[in-house]
Amino acid sequence: MRRLLLPTLLLVLGTAAPGAAQFPIFDAHIHYSRPDWDVYSPERALSILAAAGVRRAIVSSTPDDGTLKLYEKAPKTVVPFLRPYRTRDDMARWHSDPGVQAYVEDRLKRGIYRGIGEFHLSAADTGAPTVKRVAELAADRGLVLQAHVDDVGIEKLLTLYPKPRFLWAHAGMSSPASTVGRLLERFPKLYVELALRTDVASGGALDPAWRAVFVKYPDRFMVGTDTWVTSRWEIVRDYHRDVQAWLAQLPRDVAEAIAWKNGEHLFPAP
Repeated sequence: MRRLLLPTLLLVLGTAAPGAAQFPIFDAHIHYSRPDWDVYSPERALSILAAAGVRRAIVSSTPDDGTLKLYEKAPKTVVPFLRPYRTRDDMARWHSDPGVQAYVEDRLKRGIYRGIGEFHLSAADTGAPTVKRVAELAADRGLVLQAHVDDVGIEKLLTLYPKPRFLWAHAGMSSPASTVGRLLERFPKLYVELALRTDVASGGALDPAWRAVFVKYPDRFMVGTDTWVTSRWEIVRDYHRDVQAWLAQLPRDVAEAIAWKNGEHLFPAP
């Protein structure tokens, strides 16, 4: 009798237990910025990602040298994005700074970047000169723009600049699943990453509204961590263990798409 019960019990637990389904991960939101360099060597940072099951990762940094440090060590793992911040001071004014525009144009000459961002922007500044130029560069070079904006901001960006593809950081931080779904329906060039969106599965249980939008648009979502401060590097593994738990509550094909296949499709390995 015990021999019959054990496989059944494992099957039931396996559908919901954290880590029950281990999917490779494409992490769409990693930073390796200047404060991180003094704490984690490039080798150590890459080993943290590997231990968390991260196969590949979008990396952007302030300054960009951090991204280059990781890319030089692991070009098959790192998907380099160019962040338009020379220092953190640029975060508030980059959108109208001609110096940032020149910086972006110069750095892109390296020819390694797959996108521009993550950048922060208010809806009121979406038409600013440097934003316009960055969108032109992205469209001309086939680069993806990773934007940290709210739902009003991403809608304005997609309307003003219809040619480039956009990766919406954090799904707008607080935008509900219904809003995300509405924007995905309207804008076919919009992709969404879910860094910091623990509300997707609060308490470990996948939210029904998010589940519905994942199933409806399985090819438009990616997961991410966001190592925006150095201490976040210590939780990468635990964070992805929680991600694995809610991915296991989705149909397997949907979970695989969100976990890694969408990232691989959008950014094929060179």
